[in-house]
Amino acid sequence: MTWPFVQVNQLNQLQGETKEVERTVLFIGTGKTNTGKTVSVNTQTDFDDVLGRDESTLKNIVMAAMANAGQNWSGYVHVIAEDAEPLAFVDAVIAAQDVASTEGYVLTVPATKEIIEAANTLRATLIAKYGRWVWSILAVDGTQENESWSDYVTRVTELQKGVAASSVQLVPKLWGKELGVLAGRLCNRAVTIADTPARVKTGALIDMGAERPVDGTGKEIDLATLQALEKNRISVPMWYPDYDGLYWADARTLDVEGGDYQAIENLRIVDKVARNVRIRAIAKIGDRSLNSTPNSIETHKAYFSSVMREMSRSSEINGITFPGECRPPQEGDVVITWKTKTLVAVYFLVRTYECPKGIEASVILDLSLENE
Repeated sequence: MTWPFVQVNQLNQLQGETKEVERTVLFIGTGKTNTGKTVSVNTQTDFDDVLGRDESTLKNIVMAAMANAGQNWSGYVHVIAEDAEPLAFVDAVIAAQDVASTEGYVLTVPATKEIIEAANTLRATLIAKYGRWVWSILAVDGTQENESWSDYVTRVTELQKGVAASSVQLVPKLWGKELGVLAGRLCNRAVTIADTPARVKTGALIDMGAERPVDGTGKEIDLATLQALEKNRISVPMWYPDYDGLYWADARTLDVEGGDYQAIENLRIVDKVARNVRIRAIAKIGDRSLNSTPNSIETHKAYFSSVMREMSRSSEINGITFPGECRPPQEGDVVITWKTKTLVAVYFLVRTYECPKGIEASVILDLSLENE
């Protein structure tokens, strides 16, 4: 016989929201104020207090990011000493992890081959140590004394040659504030993380810095130079003749030729899926409801595919559809395979929408008789 009793358990189905890491960026640069600290900033921050009253590269870039990001922008700033070693940013990013989980970071110190490789390794370190997927924007210096645009393109091309780093973007400081402009563009909440910073409808770039830059010989930059840089995996702004304003060409990464992540928006989508899948997978450790029975497999296909279902939600306004971050998952986009009694593998297929970065229009003249 059993002694009569009632027990009520409160079960957590883990159906709540997870905090958004996307659109949050860490800015790293040299300075004298708050050195060695990671400081949270937003549109209400007094930057004279946080980064000092004097003009600085870091301060200008953070301000440009805020201007281009618009409403509800926030991020983090980490100041390193002016005499710090070139790879001091690695320790800065790792130290910032205690207080800041960010989607990416911007390094205002001019990049070298060593810095690029360190940034590539740092992504792998953050994934292994914290389960955090982080991309980077690295600065490239402008032209040197007496250096022509053709010589500049040659020098910068050598910087990225032979490097395979799908999370790294190289951005030249030609106007002066491009790093902040691109970072802000990527953090703008008027669009999704699946939208390219080349999107013209978002508006022209804001607070670029100097007027049209000139090389060491005094020649003004032209579209041919910018196009040559872009073809060599350098992320640059551009303009359209007879169309006012400056716009971004494409946020190129140092992914290999033919790679899936040559444009940053593709990487951002997969990174977001990885972050959210990880949280859902942790919750299932030791849960025997996830097993090899057909019912359990179907249930957990729906459980894991909810990540992509949430990201795929679109809106329709006045007959115009604004697509979500990815396409809704289809049958077979999530596959669960039991490898042993205690090890299960889950595979995800993420589908993105098309995006017009080149538009070809043909105009046809009809000379037929109207009566016919």
